[in-house]
Amino acid sequence: MSLELAHVTIDSENAAALAGFYAELLDRRVDPEASEYFATVGGAPTLMFIKVPDKTPGKNSVHLDLHTPERRAQVERALALGAKQLGDFDEYGARWTTLSDPEGNLFDIGETR
Repeated sequence: MSLELAHVTIDSENAAALAGFYAELLDRRVDPEASEYFATVGGAPTLMFIKVPDKTPGKNSVHLDLHTPERRAQVERALALGAKQLGDFDEYGARWTTLSDPEGNLFDIGETR
């Protein structure tokens, strides 16, 4: 028997609000039963948001890497949705921008070549 990826789980202060950010960013839908405690965003993989009392301090050990041929436009879109830009990188034959979502979780938007 093999393993399958079920969810990417993101700790949050407000599950529904953060799910809404990623649903807008990825053009997906938030489960209609979302609450401040638990929410999912459909698609593959499903993103699952859970309210936690204390987030782990420091850098995320897992983060989302999103790719697009329109990196600059998508970075601007993420900023308009409430993300913060942390840096632009051009290393190892790849270009990407690191951002944080409205709760401070890191994610990257990379350029598809």
